Amino acid sequence: MAALSNTLKLDRDELDTYWMPFTANRQFKAAPRLIASAEGMYYTDVDGRRLLDGIAGMWCCNAGHNRKPIVEAIQRQAAVLDFSPPFQVGQPLPFELANRLAGLAPASLNRVFFTNSGSESVDTALKIAIAYQRQRGQGTRTRLIGRERAYHGVGFGGISVGGIGANRRLFGPLLPGIDHLPHTHDLAHNAFSRGQPAWGAHLADDLERLVQLHDASTIAAVIVEPVAGSTGVLVPPKGYLERLREITHKYGIVLIFDEVITAFGRLGGSFAAGVLGVEPDIITTAKGLTSGTVPMGAVLVREEIYDAFMTGPENAIELTHGYTYSAHPLACAAALATLDLYRDEALFERAASLAGYWEDRLHALREARHVADLRNIGLIGAIELQPREGAPGARAFDVFLNCWERGLMIRTTGDVIALSPSLIIERGQIDELFSIVADALASTD
Repeated sequence: MAALSNTLKLDRDELDTYWMPFTANRQFKAAPRLIASAEGMYYTDVDGRRLLDGIAGMWCCNAGHNRKPIVEAIQRQAAVLDFSPPFQVGQPLPFELANRLAGLAPASLNRVFFTNSGSESVDTALKIAIAYQRQRGQGTRTRLIGRERAYHGVGFGGISVGGIGANRRLFGPLLPGIDHLPHTHDLAHNAFSRGQPAWGAHLADDLERLVQLHDASTIAAVIVEPVAGSTGVLVPPKGYLERLREITHKYGIVLIFDEVITAFGRLGGSFAAGVLGVEPDIITTAKGLTSGTVPMGAVLVREEIYDAFMTGPENAIELTHGYTYSAHPLACAAALATLDLYRDEALFERAASLAGYWEDRLHALREARHVADLRNIGLIGAIELQPREGAPGARAFDVFLNCWERGLMIRTTGDVIALSPSLIIERGQIDELFSIVADALASTD
């Protein structure tokens, strides 16, 4: 019988072989935290302790854990079609899924390319943007503009346009022809904002400076997260995304929204683009697309971008890009079942209805120990802590460990605690989450 996460028992000396991602491996393996199973809003560890999941897995399990309709859809599909090559051969599911996604997206973004992760979605979007400029006779447009403190996955394209130094420093000069906008985080102006801060829209005007520096004829695309998640939940100032849209449109620059975190209900709608009222040219997604059950991503593009490639001989491959597991049958089945669940349980609307209560419970921590800032949008929250002198990130990690011992899973990045629960969370569970966080803050030096 195959080993399962809730039956396999490991000795400490069996942990060394696995090189864990984004993890302090030596520290973890000295005191491992192992998850055995999950159901609804809760994990269970290998010792049988239940933990409230305050981060939807890792921004991805938006419908909650181990949801029966999704599990059964995966099981049924595995028994029918386990794999089908995606190049020059098709199967019905990705066509149905593409239509479903187009129906949820802004109307003009009605062409869909499937990937296996957020990192792949980002690199796909960057390649499409550069190739699109070439297809329309603008081949000098190869420069990409990202943003400081941005996270766009771990591919070479993603870390090049990304702006988190720790993710970049080990890997050499990265891609050429990249520049970055300033980030929008400023505690002097925006501390303790509820929702979108009032200050900071003018920071988008730095794109005008970059256009003057490099010339618009060299710039292919600008990529931003509508809400920067992994860097510590940076909420866009009012008018900021609108201004970026105006400038990119003015100069013929493709605007990409990285919605790997924000799509599928996190802000109370299908996409942040719709909730915030700003329509980009390309949207990247992953995570909540399958509620974290099977790796999958999708890139949505404007029809005019797709049409620019549909030229030349009809027997020619229009875009020489793709992945072995693009639109994998199990991933498609999981995604379709997930979209059904979002619709049938009105989970996007549920998130919108809980956002005000979530905001109030978060901002009740304003006087808590070590708190430097609180910020929120939709069902996302961040608690920025005052760092320990000479030990950045240590205090937040201690709070993470404290919460784990008290039965709560949170996420930290630097000295920021990030919270993003599944959309099925109940008010009582919101109370439980913030009560544990408050106790952990009070008991952490």
